[in-house]
Order: sequence, then structure tokens, then C-alpha cells
Amino acid sequence: MTTLDTTVRAKRSLASRVASRASGGVLQIFLILVALFWLVPTLGLLVSSFRDPTDIATSGWWKVFTAPGQLTAKSYQSLLENDAITQSLLNTVWITVPATLLVVLIGAMAGYAFAWMDFKGRDWWFLVVVALLVVPVQIALIPLADLFGKIGIFGDIIGVVLFHVGFGLPFAIFLLRNFFAEIPRELLEAARLDGAGETRLFFTVVLPLGAPAIASLGIFQFLWVWNDMLVALVFSDSESQPLTVALQQQVRQFGNNIDVLAPGAFISMVIPLVVFFAFQRQFVSGVMAGAVK
Repeated sequence: MTTLDTTVRAKRSLASRVASRASGGVLQIFLILVALFWLVPTLGLLVSSFRDPTDIATSGWWKVFTAPGQLTAKSYQSLLENDAITQSLLNTVWITVPATLLVVLIGAMAGYAFAWMDFKGRDWWFLVVVALLVVPVQIALIPLADLFGKIGIFGDIIGVVLFHVGFGLPFAIFLLRNFFAEIPRELLEAARLDGAGETRLFFTVVLPLGAPAIASLGIFQFLWVWNDMLVALVFSDSESQPLTVALQQQVRQFGNNIDVLAPGAFISMVIPLVVFFAFQRQFVSGVMAGAVK
């Protein structure tokens, strides 16, 4: 028995030594190198967006480090003069912002109702919401396209928004319900004793406490809608198409529109990155809170 304990302690000490060494400077340097390697395509896209189409066709983007005179803003000027791209960028904003806000607001209200309000069939309805999480988007494309065509919103921005809201709500309700359920009951009861109704309780107590989870949900929903192309290809037309579809159509004429593709693709990528880093602290707080609970 003593020999076994000594062997176990020896193994643990060896594992501890390996873990301590792995968490030192060598691992940090390795992770930094991996991060820099991961950013190489982004850097290449950024540099290409500031190069002339002729230079892009004749040499790689890294040539700019030996010939900085290749850098020019003409590609962004061409982008701003391209009505299809600028309109699609506005369409992306008109699609993403409402789809994100509606999912967050409706999901928060439904999550609070499932967590703290008593109504008939509450648990069964929540199971239905959970079951909707496994429904693939592709299954609903044709039925909803037919429905939107009958009610006259097929090809409009509102149709794309409604589709994203419908498929974003199950995850939003599931996530926020589980987060709100961890709020101490005593806190809510104290607010009710002070005369707060359900509406005031929701906006003044529950929403501030659920800010980390709501921020995490908002980031996920924003990234999903902004980067979507499948739903937009089906439900949008030439006047309501977002940036992802507009860039995909430009690829068909790649040789003539490289000066538009590079800056357009970079803008399409950098805006979600800005949103993520702007709410990074809230996102990490939401993830850590969910992990602890």
C-alpha cells in the first residue's frame, strides 16, 4: 500500500512539473506565434485592400513590405462608388441590428417568464423550445419561402429579419432562462415587497443582473446574422441583399472587380471584430458566470 501511494505521488508530481512548465513562458510564446499565424490571412486581406488591382494580379501582398509605394486608397474609393456594395452594406445593417435586438429583447422576456412566472404548461412549453434547438435551418427554407411569398414579404428585408429572429429565439430563450433561474429568489421577493410589478422587476432587477448573458447572446446573434449568406440568398432580392451576397456575386466577375472585393471583404470581416472587442469584457463575464453556475 505504501509503495502504491509513493508511486501515485511520484506520478502526480511529474504531472505537476509538466503542467507548471507548460504554463510558463514557452507556452505563452507558442500561443502568441499561433495567434500571429492565425492573423496572417487578415493582414493579407488588409494589405490587398490598399493595393492596385494590377499589383495584386502580378505579385503577392507581401511585396508591399519591399515596395510600400504600392499602397493606395483607390480600392476604397471604387468601393464607395459601387452602388451595389454600399447599398448591400446598409442592407446588412438593417437586417442585423433589428434581428439582434428583437432576439435579445423577446428572448429575455420569454426567459424570465419561463424562469420565474407560473403559467399552465410552463415546463412542457420549455421542452418545446429546447426541441426547436435541433431543427436545422435548411428544413424551413422552402416552407417559409412559400409562406412569405403568400403574405407578400418574400424578397424584402423584413422577411430575412423574421427568419433570423425565429431561428435565434430558441437558443436565446434557453440561454437566458437558465441564467435568470440562478437569480436568488429572495432578491426578487424583496423587490415585490417594495411594490415592484413584473414589468418593473424585469427592467430594473432582472435585466441589469443578466447583462453579461445578454451581451454574450447579442454577440452570438450579431455574428450569426452578419455573416449569414444561405438565408439571404433565399429570402432577399437584388434590392435587399446583404453584403455577403453582394460579394459572392462580385466573385463571378473576379477579374474585373478585385478592387471592390478586397476592401468589401475586409469591411465585412472587421465590423464583427470591432463589435466583439467592444463587448469583450461583457462576453467573458457571461461565459465565466455560466461556467460557475
